[in-house]
Amino acid sequence: MSEMLNFKNVELFYDHVYALKGVSMHLSQGETVALIGSNGAGKSSILRAITGLAKIKSGSIEFMGQRLDGRTASDIVGMGIAMVPEGRRVFPFMSVRDNLMMGAFTRSDKKGIADTLDSVLERFPRLKERYSQAAGTLSGGEQQMMVIGRALMAKPKLLLLDEPSLGIAPKLVQDIARSIVAINRDEGVSVLLVEQNSRMALSISHRAYALTTGSVVIEGNSKELLHDDRIKAAYLGGEIEGAA
Repeated sequence: MSEMLNFKNVELFYDHVYALKGVSMHLSQGETVALIGSNGAGKSSILRAITGLAKIKSGSIEFMGQRLDGRTASDIVGMGIAMVPEGRRVFPFMSVRDNLMMGAFTRSDKKGIADTLDSVLERFPRLKERYSQAAGTLSGGEQQMMVIGRALMAKPKLLLLDEPSLGIAPKLVQDIARSIVAINRDEGVSVLLVEQNSRMALSISHRAYALTTGSVVIEGNSKELLHDDRIKAAYLGGEIEGAA
């Protein structure tokens, strides 16, 4: 697999406080990679650095062989990176359809957009059932499906997911976990998953990085990390299983 995303010694500050301390990591084409760790570990800072929402102090970020750091957020979207932010951020008074179509704002291929919309509705049948409803009337899990679908409308090469299981009922967490696996497997979209539900994240990813206070402390094959005593002690204690 060829390397798609590459972090090299990235440092990021917020008001002179370290958010990332010399982070190096990579994601290969076709992979799902998980970032696990507690609040404040630096997981979301990595996503903010990738999307241009936070400016790095030093180091470099490359995507498909091109430097990302220093580019505008809109340029980065145009390169094929789509973000599903934490907290779902829907347009509550707009219909499910119109929310989904917002994801295709950078595209002009009408037939392709229609095909992608059909694919998203097939992927998430609940959205098809609620197609004309206002997004604000959906449950939390349904809204999460919708914002993932909205990101897919951009036809991304890389999908960034920030805490997709947060505040969602366990049954729907399983549905969302399975959809992430299917998006990666069936559509060939690479996935970078930030998730506090470490058991779920490790269950559905190929590799993972565990972060503490802005640094990578453990990395490796996800299935092996599920049985790693250090990971069990620090990240898996008392969690609800999200997916098998």
